[in-house]
Amino acid sequence: MKIRPAVAPPAAEDTGPARPPAEPPSDEQPTDEQPTDERPTDGRRRWRPNPEWTLAILGSLLLAVVLTWPTMRHPATTIPGDLGDPTLQAWQVAWSGHALLSDPANLWNSNTFYPERYTYAYSDTLLGYAPFGMLGSGFEAAVIRYNVLYVLLHALAFLGAYALARQLGANRWGGAVAGIAWAYAPWRLAHSGHLNILSSGGIALALAMLARGHGWSLRHGYRPERRRPGWAVAGWLVAAWQVTLGFGIGLPLVYFLLAAVLVAAGCYGWSWWRKRERPPFGRRLLVADLAGGAVFGTVTLLLGLVYLRVVDLNPQAVRSLDWTKMFSPPLIGFVTAPGDSWLWGERHAAAREQLSWPPEMALLPGMTLIGLAAAGLFVSAFPVRHRVALGLGVAGTVLLGLGVTLGGDGDPGYLTLSNLLPGWDALRTPGRMMHWTSLLLAVLAAGLVTALAESWRRPAAARVSRAAAALVLLVPLALVTLEGVNRTPHPTVPTPPAAMRTAPEPMLVLPAGGVGDLNYMLWSTDGFPRITNGLGGFEPVTQAQTRVAVATFPDAGSVAYLRGIGVRSVVAVPSRAAGTPWEGIENRPVDGLGITREDVDGTLVYRL
Repeated sequence: MKIRPAVAPPAAEDTGPARPPAEPPSDEQPTDEQPTDERPTDGRRRWRPNPEWTLAILGSLLLAVVLTWPTMRHPATTIPGDLGDPTLQAWQVAWSGHALLSDPANLWNSNTFYPERYTYAYSDTLLGYAPFGMLGSGFEAAVIRYNVLYVLLHALAFLGAYALARQLGANRWGGAVAGIAWAYAPWRLAHSGHLNILSSGGIALALAMLARGHGWSLRHGYRPERRRPGWAVAGWLVAAWQVTLGFGIGLPLVYFLLAAVLVAAGCYGWSWWRKRERPPFGRRLLVADLAGGAVFGTVTLLLGLVYLRVVDLNPQAVRSLDWTKMFSPPLIGFVTAPGDSWLWGERHAAAREQLSWPPEMALLPGMTLIGLAAAGLFVSAFPVRHRVALGLGVAGTVLLGLGVTLGGDGDPGYLTLSNLLPGWDALRTPGRMMHWTSLLLAVLAAGLVTALAESWRRPAAARVSRAAAALVLLVPLALVTLEGVNRTPHPTVPTPPAAMRTAPEPMLVLPAGGVGDLNYMLWSTDGFPRITNGLGGFEPVTQAQTRVAVATFPDAGSVAYLRGIGVRSVVAVPSRAAGTPWEGIENRPVDGLGITREDVDGTLVYRL
């Protein structure tokens, strides 16, 4: 009888996903390997959905609907937060989809702020949501689209933090606690009207993918056999997408990844020099990093050039460091919840009175999360050195988040970065570093929960039933969920007057200026006529001139000015004019001005 010699299995490096184990990974032994395919005896690979991630995705969606309720109760007529920035951002998403479908070359030259150019970049653009903007058209579609995105971004934040915690070595309980604690942290409720600030799920998801691609976790360190170049590329692409949602949140990610690359390269070189042999890395992974990093860098650079062009055209767009000083929170802000928190809102009312700007200074990441993370420094599934690093990260991001409150001038600190790092001076709100603070806290909490879950499954703890352990683990999960319950207002969105559909463009809508201009921008999603109205991070010179020139409209001077800049019609809404220079505009004569006036359901249309 011939004995067939044993054949060594192929090297794990860059050979694709490993074969699944006989049993799925359990909570007792968390793993960052989540196989999703199996190879049958005929040699063909068949994809099979992974039960854990199927449940995680479905659970994230259900949880998002529940914890953002009543957003999906009346998605066509109401909007979360207020009638200011949400209406602007609903327009932004709609415009990007419309422009890319109809005239991509003029994406940055939007239909607002006529006759200015590069007007789409007057604030964070949310360009990454452009595919959603291609679905449907018109005002109602824009409102529904915004509400759906509002729910989905919460689901993505949970999923991203869950994936990151699992990749770093937490079990499913720990991942769930981290996901909910980060996605529904109380401080986020202060930004219910800021889609660009809430859209940070790509940060955690990109980090999870990059860590998986490089075979790295907090629990096990670097394991070359776990490298997956495809995941590395995906991580870079998700990071690039995150940057397209706005530099306010994306720029810190850019610098974090740059620092991570430099540190990793330094550690690689040090290990090579110390051991006199090159550590395993892999050519395919190197190519994946170079390709993915090139895409990430290109996207960042191109978007940066657009914003630099805006500054060239509008020097007043440059924000001084006085803005940073104004929005720097005191230390008490880090344990103060915003008013929209169901659990803490009323209880922290007195503390909020000590904050000069509560929307940017009420930064509570969650009392439960703080307690879990503090305990996670001492009891955790992660090695001590990594816990120390996470703790230092929390302390460092808190110090940066204090802005000028730290040491009285923020230097060294947040202002140091503003002076040294390109673009950082435009990040006027130090408190938004809470994205990183709360993410680090969530990872620490995940390590604690994982350690507790595993300790109850060891032989020495056999007397603790599985059901009893699950009930105990439900406590932190329930508490972080409870702290995420909102009482966010959902006002009804004013509908556009029918007159805007018939008035010739370019048009001016009166009364002009203030939050009303944001409503007009949303109204313009019905056909996207060019309008002089708009509100962004700064005021262009021509808009200020227009507002002054038309304060007495209709008269000879204002009509001549509007004709001079190419405006063909004025739409006036008398019901919104109280307390403005245009109060009583319906009683002003138009005789001898060479224009016509028409009343369309209470809205006045002046044709010039």
